Amino acid sequence: MGLLSNFQNIFKIAELKNRIFFTLALLTVYRIGCHIPTPGINGAELSKFLNKAGGAMMGFFDMFSGGALSQMTIFALGIMPYISASIIMQLLTVVIPAIGKLAKEGEAGRKKIVRYTRYGTILISAIQSFGIAAGLESMQQGAFVQSPGWSFRLVTMITLTSGTAFIMWLGEQITERGIGNGISLIIFAGIVARFPSAVMSTIRLVQAGELSPFFVIFLVIMMVGVVAGIIFLERGQRKIPVQYAKRVVGRKVYGGQSTHLPLKINTAGVIPPIFASSIIMFPATIAGFIQVPWVQAISRELSFGTLLYTVLYVSLIFFFAYFYTAIVFNPVDIADNLKKYGGFVPGIRPGQKTSEYLYRVLSRLTFVGAIYLATVCVIPEILIKKFNVPFYFGGTSLLIAVGVALDTVSQIESHLVTRSYEGFLKKGRIRGRKG
Repeated sequence: MGLLSNFQNIFKIAELKNRIFFTLALLTVYRIGCHIPTPGINGAELSKFLNKAGGAMMGFFDMFSGGALSQMTIFALGIMPYISASIIMQLLTVVIPAIGKLAKEGEAGRKKIVRYTRYGTILISAIQSFGIAAGLESMQQGAFVQSPGWSFRLVTMITLTSGTAFIMWLGEQITERGIGNGISLIIFAGIVARFPSAVMSTIRLVQAGELSPFFVIFLVIMMVGVVAGIIFLERGQRKIPVQYAKRVVGRKVYGGQSTHLPLKINTAGVIPPIFASSIIMFPATIAGFIQVPWVQAISRELSFGTLLYTVLYVSLIFFFAYFYTAIVFNPVDIADNLKKYGGFVPGIRPGQKTSEYLYRVLSRLTFVGAIYLATVCVIPEILIKKFNVPFYFGGTSLLIAVGVALDTVSQIESHLVTRSYEGFLKKGRIRGRKG
């Protein structure tokens, strides 16, 4: 009853209630757009062909578009161009000093980076949509295109680019006027939308006698355990104690308090699995369309579930976990800032010794986080290849779904607590990815 009453408290706060309804309304608009076909394309036949020939890469990108890519609707590109542009901008802040300086200029610099990210999204969308249009014309002598030519290419490019721009606008509106991170919630909506079909296909297999009811119960228990493990590790962090020395300025004494520096187990989030999947699946997918024996052999070796695929996938997850953590967390800057404001880690000398200590701790945490990411991402291979599970469970989609759910619930709880209501948990607070 306590948890139910806490959910009821949500609707007692007018602002929170309006934000939730606004978010649900825009997500509904997004899901409707995922079913509006792109002009001039035979969507039904193209969907059959892509699902058959596209392989794992098609399933991977189709997950981020909520199924719109395989049906080639106006939202076919989904939010992936925005994600790509955001990641490129983050990398450029390290490579290009001028952009790195913008990132340190506070709100004004952040707005400029957001504007550059939008421009990058439009540019990437235009290039990808033109490539899709040209590719569709060349596939099976234009069997999927009703009227080939430059008019078709331009209409397709404008339609798909506008669809991505509209999704980006929806995400920004949700972030500003709704609840949770808009872009993340749009990806979350696309992933969750596939859940009912997976449940129905499982029920049909049980009714047909192809799956044992006891095995389904075992799967449900295992899924709950995996989700619980993800929540535990996503919230897990190492707290580095920090002590600030007392300073006397005039007649006032500043500092002297104790605090901590939180280091997350999984600092890189879902970036390592996304990058690793893209790098492995891209050559395998391209090879699937080339009817040459040795190219087809490479495609089979890099297909989902093979030993080579698994080894490369896990290796790349480890690489990108360390690489991305090094980009977003700089122990030297943290150590310098602590020293500047009179802070120090007890037992560690300020400056270089502190940065070395933070680097050592972060390296160990990143190793644990990489093992956790690799384990969750390998689960679908084991379930599908070894146990013939009829649906995809685990991997990047599950990490995103759980992470977004934690972030959103954390924001809702913050609204409740700031207005003197209890949170969802009586002991402790629910923390999202940002900790």
